[in-house]
Amino acid sequence: MNKQYKKMKTHPYLEVLRKDKIVPVVVIDDATTAVPLAQALQRAGVNNIEITLRTESGIAAIEKISRETDICVGAGTVLSVEQAQAASEAGASFLVSPGTNPEVVRYCVSLGVPILPGVCTPSEVELAASFGLHTVKFFPAEAAGGAPFLKAISAPYASMSFVPTGGINDKNFADYVALSSVIACGSSWIVDKKLIATENWDEIGRRCSVMLQIAAKANQSSDPK
Repeated sequence: MNKQYKKMKTHPYLEVLRKDKIVPVVVIDDATTAVPLAQALQRAGVNNIEITLRTESGIAAIEKISRETDICVGAGTVLSVEQAQAASEAGASFLVSPGTNPEVVRYCVSLGVPILPGVCTPSEVELAASFGLHTVKFFPAEAAGGAPFLKAISAPYASMSFVPTGGINDKNFADYVALSSVIACGSSWIVDKKLIATENWDEIGRRCSVMLQIAAKANQSSDPK
């Protein structure tokens, strides 16, 4: 087995995402804040985090979290095979990309590296499915048409699950988690960059609690009577 895959954490990441219902999507400017942030999320009951590779600190943050905590850490904004390799070597449990890049997806599938490629059209859903994938990221969720559009686009694909991301906050989260095709939602609202910069872990924890309560209510309303 490829050494990059051996270094990946073995979290059953989809189970974690299904339980949490929310994926905090984080842009890290300073890797020293990564572990305190991850710990704040776990204290609030969220056991996963997606660190985007939009900054030079992304890989270092993933490595720190992977080494120093037991949270399920993913790498986001993976745009190339090189980034996929670096993120897996750093200890990421799963990879996320904004689009479905065949080269990146093929690389990950060939090594058994978990990846959530981005889709927003039926053709892209089918492209992802052609690689044997059963879970994808729906992006950019709100800009592409929101929960009503996702409900429509997911209807023909009963075997495909979605992680909508993009513009999701406490005001629209319930609309997404109410959909049977959605296992979790990505959101940067929970981990606003200003909150990280000021180390306002209490507010981040409060926002986690808000989203978890919304998810719990959505689950109750969807339970059969």
